[in-house]
Amino acid sequence: MERGTEKLASHPIANGCVLTGHKALKNGYVRTLAGADAHAQIHRIAHNGGLYKRPFNEAFEETPMLVAVLTYVGYGVLTLFGYLRDFMRHWKIEKCHHATEREEQKDFVPLYQDFENFYTRNLYMRIRDSWNRPICSVPGAKVDMLERVSHDYNWTFMYTGRVIKDVINMGSYNYLGFAQNTGICKEAEAKVLSQYGAGVCSTRQEIGNLDKHEELEELVARFLGVEAAMAYGMGFATNSMNIPALVGKGCLILSDELNHASLVLGARLSGATIRIFKHNNMQSLEKLLKDAIVHGQPRTHRPWKKILILVEGIYSMEGSIVRLPEVIALKKKYKSYLYLDEAHSIGALGPTGRGVVEYFGLDPEDVDVMMGTFTKSFGAAGGYIGGKKELIDYLRTHSHSTVYATSLSPPVVEQILISMKCIMGEDGTTFGRQCVQQLAENTRYFRRRLKEMGFIIYGNEDSPVVPLMLYMPAKIGAFGREMLKRNIGVVVVGFPATPIIESRARFCVSAAHTKEILDTALKEINEVGDLLQLKYSRHRLVPLLDRPFDETTYEETED
Repeated sequence: MERGTEKLASHPIANGCVLTGHKALKNGYVRTLAGADAHAQIHRIAHNGGLYKRPFNEAFEETPMLVAVLTYVGYGVLTLFGYLRDFMRHWKIEKCHHATEREEQKDFVPLYQDFENFYTRNLYMRIRDSWNRPICSVPGAKVDMLERVSHDYNWTFMYTGRVIKDVINMGSYNYLGFAQNTGICKEAEAKVLSQYGAGVCSTRQEIGNLDKHEELEELVARFLGVEAAMAYGMGFATNSMNIPALVGKGCLILSDELNHASLVLGARLSGATIRIFKHNNMQSLEKLLKDAIVHGQPRTHRPWKKILILVEGIYSMEGSIVRLPEVIALKKKYKSYLYLDEAHSIGALGPTGRGVVEYFGLDPEDVDVMMGTFTKSFGAAGGYIGGKKELIDYLRTHSHSTVYATSLSPPVVEQILISMKCIMGEDGTTFGRQCVQQLAENTRYFRRRLKEMGFIIYGNEDSPVVPLMLYMPAKIGAFGREMLKRNIGVVVVGFPATPIIESRARFCVSAAHTKEILDTALKEINEVGDLLQLKYSRHRLVPLLDRPFDETTYEETED
């Protein structure tokens, strides 16, 4: 249950910045609270012993009962007709063989179990054109996309040769707009490319350690406010290869149920026991911590060697922000360790873009392992880990991704250096700070307008990840196709990436989006919402901690 008091915000707040004076930003927004009824808006502040220094507005609207029933009915009808068509194909009644394995593949071992293949054949393949759409430009505010068609029910695609120009990009993680082919980043990268080349062709421990890599790690450590940092060539491997170096057999991992696949894989590879707590639910986390302290390891009841809590800054499917002050309080109370994945929050949250730690006004030293990626806000590639010098020195010799992975490409390193210095203001301008503030303004504006239209929107009001709920399976493909017809590129997501009845479209807001671009996108979203009847909202908001809590937990052990 969320505890707290209610008060009116004295000043508009965006992304941790107190906005006063009604000074317009570059995209033409006025720094005011969102919504016609904003002046009467009450902010729920979860004090929890004074842990929160700013409003934390996060709620998830209840799924209407009729929509939930119709969604289940939709999947039931698709399943029923899928089995019927499989039966007809088997007895050669149906002449369409496009949804079955080719004749020359019959002698090979099946790639899938029957039910998995059933889902692929009869549900996924029908809307496969909604994904993997090829673009042929930088992933900026607008993109150019190659047109493709399919003549065999989405099993293969053919390119028509036509390029769809100026598609509004509402799907890329280009939060601060640094993914561009003009400006100081591009010029610096071209210079580095001519001096260092495109690849390093070695690992850091052999002959692939450039002066640029050393400069990058020093800059990342300063940006995060930690003693030391190290960079990796791939964000996914940063998690999956470093967690096994930190914990092992006899250790306990407490993982949020909605953590990214890289965190899940890293936890499983470690050999540690894994227990799952309900998403952002501190009651669930504390219960697991108490049980771990009281009961210890299974059978032997010895104390755990380590207890590691895994959380993300912004959850990329829910648009929610971790309740970090409460997580840190629990971590200190029960003497455990905290691993924070800031893939989506670094650069996108906080007054100066330093992530969820700055967003809540916390001390970076309270987070034992600060992980993040350069693939979103910095418009580059790779990941990093920051923390105490002892931690980084240990990982340099024990992490597989350090010892065996090829070093970061020099032009990629330069992109990160320039964009990070720009955010920090070390380029001598305020451009980076303006981008951080503009992202906050765009996020609040976009979220407010969608809610006013009647859509069910998940997540925190400061999160640039904006899930719009679709629910019904037939509307996943329909929404993506209808938006593309209107020159809007969106990402639609369904099972198994989401719960089976919680299909959604996921928008990613960028500082590169102007008000005109957002208004154009909103106009088309509104039109498609009416066409597909997606405006389910009845304004029944359910705060996350008030959601039903199932005390059963999921546990993994190598036994």
